[in-house]
Amino acid sequence: MNKKWFMVLFSIVLSIGVLAGCSGGSDEKASGGKDDKGSVYYLNFKPEIADQIKQMAKDFTKETGIKVTMTTAAGGTYESTLKAEISKSEAPTIFFINGPIGYSNWKDYTLDLSDSDIYSWLLDKDMAIKGDDGGVYGVPIAVEGYGIIYNKSIMNKYFSSANKSTEYTSMDEIKNFDALKAVVEDMTKLKDELGIEGVFSSTSLASGEQWRWTTHLANLPIYYEYKDKKANSLDKIDFTYGDNFKNIFDLYLNNSAVKPTLLGSKTTDDSMAEFALGKTAMVQNGNWAWNQIADVDGNVVKAEDIGFLPIYTGVEGEEHQGLAIGTENYLAINAKASKKDIEASKKFIDWMFNSEKGKDYVVNKFGFIPTFNTFGENEIPTDPLAQAVIADMGNKETTPVDWVFTTFPSENFKNEVGNSLLLYAQDQAKWEDVVKTFKKSWESEMSLKQ
Repeated sequence: MNKKWFMVLFSIVLSIGVLAGCSGGSDEKASGGKDDKGSVYYLNFKPEIADQIKQMAKDFTKETGIKVTMTTAAGGTYESTLKAEISKSEAPTIFFINGPIGYSNWKDYTLDLSDSDIYSWLLDKDMAIKGDDGGVYGVPIAVEGYGIIYNKSIMNKYFSSANKSTEYTSMDEIKNFDALKAVVEDMTKLKDELGIEGVFSSTSLASGEQWRWTTHLANLPIYYEYKDKKANSLDKIDFTYGDNFKNIFDLYLNNSAVKPTLLGSKTTDDSMAEFALGKTAMVQNGNWAWNQIADVDGNVVKAEDIGFLPIYTGVEGEEHQGLAIGTENYLAINAKASKKDIEASKKFIDWMFNSEKGKDYVVNKFGFIPTFNTFGENEIPTDPLAQAVIADMGNKETTPVDWVFTTFPSENFKNEVGNSLLLYAQDQAKWEDVVKTFKKSWESEMSLKQ
């Protein structure tokens, strides 16, 4: 993601004046529609909005008569789910590709969207996925950001404690890893006084639940390696910032609500529930997690309690690092679908991003920060995490971390790294083994792309 992208979106946000302030495997078929209208099969990329997007599909069918099949892939399984579904007689007509690597995998199935409304509405057309022929084959549908979400109420309780050992008095002073580590480890000593079971929610390492570490956390060391080498992708990596990855990962493991040896059974939902119930003070996740917090039964964390911190790892100059902000959801249409189904799919997309009801879902139920000029001044999400991302986009004192994980070799690479992280957490492998797996799997998977 380039600076132009941020400035285009931020200029819209300024005019609005708001700066003050991945469940799974679900199917839903909406009945209705005639054969001459075609039909839609939407393979959803985001498990956290599975229920809401199914309801949106029903509303679309009710309004237009066009049948929609809405399927949500389980967390961490989108690529494998797409591979299984695309070969069926009733294959997805709308699916998502994960950046340039995703396009290289699916270019035989992606329709050129150059003449589509969805592309014409895009605020920054440079962000679309384009082929060597100049065609447009993937359109980003939202800007998102992730970092360390924290509970202001718990943090303020710590900062006002007479028993704390650090000199920090507010989160505004936490600008690097050393400061974060000092505060977190001191909070662990005071967890009974603070009324928490651990500073961090559990590091979910169950199968299919490792994406926060193999994708989002791993983004940081690769981002800095690319930056050093002035590269946009690499066939081989040195994992130069592997020790920095270890810094923050160890901090998560050793100051968690759950013992490291038990993390193999923990899911992202478990982690978010721990935070929502006030059992922990911090959790790594993105702005899409607001509903996962707000909708938990017994939730004690309110909007005013929410704060968002960059993920500090000990890199030189990180005092000026912002949240990780970008996009990975590039919408594509199946070029091999029938003409009627392609037209029906375009109607669904247009309705989603340019009708009053569709846009209400996108902003208020999905929490998307939209990328299209069809959204007006009052059509920006107001939840605290989205607002924090928007504010960070306009912060001239920090630089957002680009989402470079869209260049990661494959889902298999992420799975192999995730398995090695689990073994490390369970004390069945050394960190050197994680580094070896990361580098070797990256190189071998990249070689398959050539």
